[in-house]
Amino acid sequence: MASKPKIAVIIGSTRPTRFADKPAQWMLKQAQDRDDMDVDVVDLRDHPLPFFHEVASNAWAPSQDPEAVRWQKTVGQYDGYIFVVAEYNRSITGALKNALDQAYTEWNRKPFTAIAYGSTGGSRALEHLRGIGVELQMVSTHAAVHIGGSDFFAVFPMGGNKPIEDIEANLLPSAKTALDELVWWAKATMAAKASEA
Repeated sequence: MASKPKIAVIIGSTRPTRFADKPAQWMLKQAQDRDDMDVDVVDLRDHPLPFFHEVASNAWAPSQDPEAVRWQKTVGQYDGYIFVVAEYNRSITGALKNALDQAYTEWNRKPFTAIAYGSTGGSRALEHLRGIGVELQMVSTHAAVHIGGSDFFAVFPMGGNKPIEDIEANLLPSAKTALDELVWWAKATMAAKASEA
């Protein structure tokens, strides 16, 4: 078993004018500053997935679309995930929901946390993501990072457009807790899978 879990920061928005890059890069830095995980960015823009149109989930039948198969191979190599969650109309983006649906076995028994944003800190979107994660047999951390309220409007491009470092004192405690929990669950699930092999 690898000593350090391999973690993907998955950017869940694909809009040309997305805000997601700012929190994604900040969260990536928090993860890279630690010595207990290896982390990469996985951008949905690099995976032009069709709307899900397979016969069934890949839990039941192999996917036929080459982009879906490439996506499954990409996410399957990781031991855990940090989702960058935009709140669109009280839920996650359509692009992220479609990407989650395009895989199943690759998500199973792996943990995730999130950095979520929006006027209410992306809390409603993250709750939807957690429900989806349960169905995909994932493990959600209790803690997550939420950028909301005046902090969100301070760093959002249509607001103050300040650097995220201006509000990071408010984010660092939850980021540390979320990453601590993610690593704990990643190591626990990796050990459990190794014992079954």
